[in-house]
Amino acid sequence: MAKHFLSLHDFTRQELIDLLDLSTELKQLYRSGGQDNCLTGKTMTLLFEKPSSRTRISFEVAMNQLGGSPIYCRPDDVGGLGKREPIKDLARILSGYVDLIVVRTFSHDHIVELAKYSTVPVINALTDFSHPCQAMADMMTIREHIKNLEGGKVTFVGDGNNVARSVAVACAKLGVNFSLAAPADYSFDNDFKELLNNISDTTIECTTDVKKAAESADVLYTDTWISMGQEDEKQQRIEVFSDYKIDQNLMKLAKPDVKIMHCLPAYRGMEITDDAIESENSIVFDQAQNRLHFQRALLKYLCS
Repeated sequence: MAKHFLSLHDFTRQELIDLLDLSTELKQLYRSGGQDNCLTGKTMTLLFEKPSSRTRISFEVAMNQLGGSPIYCRPDDVGGLGKREPIKDLARILSGYVDLIVVRTFSHDHIVELAKYSTVPVINALTDFSHPCQAMADMMTIREHIKNLEGGKVTFVGDGNNVARSVAVACAKLGVNFSLAAPADYSFDNDFKELLNNISDTTIECTTDVKKAAESADVLYTDTWISMGQEDEKQQRIEVFSDYKIDQNLMKLAKPDVKIMHCLPAYRGMEITDDAIESENSIVFDQAQNRLHFQRALLKYLCS
């Protein structure tokens, strides 16, 4: 049975640590001029219903560096999962063509169905519900920059969206305290809160008080207020989230050496100020670069 990477819920704490360790090992290997051609002769397809820059490029580079070949399918090529043909048909056809399927789509149910019928690994490169590759690259980055990952505190400021959910699960699995500061209508629902609290004994909290959430934080993390597909809500979201931004005033409430994170693209002056993202506390671009290093490890792990 193929191993898939759809949600961090599906992995144990030790499996996630092993993935982080492999990410670090391969990062050091490639930065020292070495290489690992473990995927020579393998082919990966990227089915993207949502356009992308970092996700697409990092996966393509990772596959090339491991000796394999990536094939990118544009949103027009995909034609909408389940619209042109049944997803179960597409899954079985692609399984006969390629060795890995990377999917960036809207509906999480679609990627679950694709994985159900696929005989090769399927990777969630983003759905409306979760973004596990981003969260693991984030954990890799945090582990590189704070002394103790376990017992640290990550505060996510803004929308309780797919990125926030995945980061929260990663924190719960890896023993990191997590706080979401969001307007009440944009926080996690009760079922998801219960799920988080059942994962580990770390502190998982949701609050509307952004200042309280920032206290003693090792990491302040934010994302755009308006994700793809929410353009019609733009003005409403700007008004609702106006107090939920990372700036110098919020940074002063956290630990003195607090790290600033953003999954990008950033809308400077909205969810984060320019002086925050450009400050010496910012690890935003380390975070972006670690997408490559984690995804390289993930491809090797799934094909081993």
